[in-house]
Amino acid sequence: MIWIKALHVIFMVTWFAGLFYLPRLFVYHADCSDETSHARFLVMERKLFAIMTIGAVLTAVFGVWMLFAYAWSAHRELLWLDLKLLLVAALVGFHVYCGILVGEFRNGTAHHSHVFYRWINEFPALLLVAIVLLAVVKPF
Repeated sequence: MIWIKALHVIFMVTWFAGLFYLPRLFVYHADCSDETSHARFLVMERKLFAIMTIGAVLTAVFGVWMLFAYAWSAHRELLWLDLKLLLVAALVGFHVYCGILVGEFRNGTAHHSHVFYRWINEFPALLLVAIVLLAVVKPF
């Protein structure tokens, strides 16, 4: 089962790398003014979103595998796990929202300033800290 946990962590790192970098690309994209840069950012955002989606799916696959193998029988006593899963659901929602933003840039309907994207860039970092603390410390 340790291999499943390792794969879960590897793909979680892949997913988070995308969640950290994609909003940063949005910052630069919102600030660009030439067509060459705009086209380059569209390609980068599309490819990064695809890679991070693969990471998210595989993180979920190995996470669910561990959930059923390890914790489901004792789930009622694991409040930390309930909270972690809630935060992961928020992270999935953020991932979906990033996909919507990729579409807005692609369609030319993105209307936020670079400041907005700088703020949303912090959201996955906060969730990462909370999720890792819950998974490692298991405070309750």
